[in-house]
Amino acid sequence: MESTSKLSDIGMIGLAVMGENLALNMERNGYKVSIWNFEPGIVDSFMAGRGKGKDFVPTHNLEEFVTSISRPRKIMMMIRAGKPVDSVIKQLLPSLDPGDILIDGGNSNYLDTNRRYEFLRIQGIHFVGSGVSGGEEGALNGPSLMPGGSVEAWPKIKPIFQAIAAKLDDGTPCCEWIGEAGAGHFVKMIHNGIEYGDMQLISEAYHLLRELGNLTTDELYEVFTSWNNGDLKSYLIEITATIIKQKDTDGKPLLNKILDKAGQKGTGKWAVSTALELGNPLTLISESVFARALSAMKDERIEASKILKGPTIDTDIDRKLLINNIKDALYASKIISYAQGFSVFRQAAEEFGWKLNYGGIALVWRGGCIIRSAFLGKINEAFNVNPDLQNLLLDDFFCKKINQAQNGWRNLISTAVQNGIPTPTLSSALAYYDGYRSEKLPANLLQAQRDFFGAHTYEREDKPGGEFFHTKWTETGGETASTIYDV
Repeated sequence: MESTSKLSDIGMIGLAVMGENLALNMERNGYKVSIWNFEPGIVDSFMAGRGKGKDFVPTHNLEEFVTSISRPRKIMMMIRAGKPVDSVIKQLLPSLDPGDILIDGGNSNYLDTNRRYEFLRIQGIHFVGSGVSGGEEGALNGPSLMPGGSVEAWPKIKPIFQAIAAKLDDGTPCCEWIGEAGAGHFVKMIHNGIEYGDMQLISEAYHLLRELGNLTTDELYEVFTSWNNGDLKSYLIEITATIIKQKDTDGKPLLNKILDKAGQKGTGKWAVSTALELGNPLTLISESVFARALSAMKDERIEASKILKGPTIDTDIDRKLLINNIKDALYASKIISYAQGFSVFRQAAEEFGWKLNYGGIALVWRGGCIIRSAFLGKINEAFNVNPDLQNLLLDDFFCKKINQAQNGWRNLISTAVQNGIPTPTLSSALAYYDGYRSEKLPANLLQAQRDFFGAHTYEREDKPGGEFFHTKWTETGGETASTIYDV
């Protein structure tokens, strides 16, 4: 048997963009890495290219791969979510020993991670489902990592994970233990949902600046660059400025030639469906998912544009005021998006018995990930001051900020509606804010309607909570109430 010194510290399965770059990141940070891929030729190509002369152990079958890793083995999979993960686990299991650690770094559904965690726990294998954010560049130079699962695995993988993670200015790694079972992938799912929301918010701001403000490409670049030097400073604002400035081969703006038809891979939809299951309003992210779906209906929209009429856009507008109003609306809506996301975290923690560190999650997102921004530091501070904070809107800083932005936000939405420019996320954020701050909502009528047609009962304001009533609204109605199920 080979000496331990020749065995690798960790194994990587999957050498697509993310797996390859994470492996290079690990090796650069002093770790010996075994590599394996479904297609052996890819391993050879890697070793002849980016991996040449580096401390990798190339392998061409799973048995060779597993035996090349020091015990307890630490194996990370960076492969397509779903059946491929289950297939690799099934192939690996006969070669693993109790105490070995298996890590899924793909975009797996947290419910799958919950299932795999329980299955492997019975086998004595520690399973970790880790969110990885930052794309190709982040994977190579420092991603945001969100590991969760078998807590026993954390001390063993912590040195590697925190070494390869992005670092804040003070050296703090953007990687911390998230929680049990599928908590890591759950947090990554909501991260991706917030990413959907941020991207749609910025796109709506761009649309308003272009259509209402009639800004040139150079002027759009200046606006986004200036925003990236203030409260809105973030990776997505930064790259938006870069995208706007990019020229095509003919010297004209490339952005103007890109088809307005957005794609999506599914994590945003998972976030929305999970929020529905938990009964927690995730309205802004929901609208961002549906905005992508509507954009994909390109042919229908072209036909509809020939038939359906709207108002004539009024471009005789105070551009400076418009830009300020868009900035206010963007910042306020961003607060709403994160408030909703962290509210879902709180609900999930109660539902699944997870002990989530909300301030720690914000800190993990401060660097390396797609939604990294200065804004997240304030979220970290809010939860450090009050770990039991129910909603970010109740924090003094965010309450003050949203009050300051409110007039510009409302004026912007009004202007957009009057000019027929769609603002699904900016508008839904304002609707949520007005709903959340309302002591009374028209749900009393809704409950009366439900009781009328379905005998679903209702509570009364003049009676103790938890006491339910049914009214015989018509002479034909019976006395039986629906107490067993809801429709």
